[in-house]
Amino acid sequence: MDIKAKIIDEAGLNRTITRLAHEILERNKGSENIVVVGVRTRGEFVAKRVLEKIKEIDGKEPPFGVLDSTLYRDDFRKRLKQPEISVTDITFDLNDKNIILVDDVLYTGRTVRAAMDALMDLGRPSTIQFCVLIDRGHRELPIRADFIGKNIPTSINEEVRVKMQEEDGEDAVYLVDISNDEE
Repeated sequence: MDIKAKIIDEAGLNRTITRLAHEILERNKGSENIVVVGVRTRGEFVAKRVLEKIKEIDGKEPPFGVLDSTLYRDDFRKRLKQPEISVTDITFDLNDKNIILVDDVLYTGRTVRAAMDALMDLGRPSTIQFCVLIDRGHRELPIRADFIGKNIPTSINEEVRVKMQEEDGEDAVYLVDISNDEE
C-alpha cells in the first residue's frame, strides 16, 4: 500500500462531521423523527460521532443502531471466501421514521443497496437518507448520497482508507495507490 495523500486530518474530520450533523438537522427540521443507523464497521463510528454532534446541537439524542448488511450483498459469495458476519443491533421501531443511514465510503453502491434491503426487512421507514463521509465515485448502481462529507475523485487503482480512532488509533482519511497490492 502506497499512501498518495492524507486527505483529511483529525481536525478536518471533526469539522466535516459537524457540518454533516447540521445538514441532517436542517433537512429534517430537527431530530424529532430521525434515527441514526451506522453500517459496520467504520460507518458505525462515523454514525456515533454524527449522533453526538446532533445531540450537542439539538439537545436531543435520536435512537442509534448498527447494521451488518453482509448477507444482503449480491456479491458476498463471489468476493469473500469466508464472509465476516457481525451483529445487527437495532432495538427500536423503524416504522414511519426518517432513517439516517451512515457509512464511511461510497464506492460502487452495493453496500448501501444491501443496507437498504436489510432495513426494509426490519420495518417500513418514512424515508432512508444516506450520509457518507467520502464519495469516491465509480458507481455500479444508481445510488447517491443525501449528505456527503467530501467528494474525492479516484482512479480504479486507488482506494480511500478511512481511519477511525476507535478502530485504527487515529482519525484520518488517506488516498492510497493499490496498483502494486497483491490480490
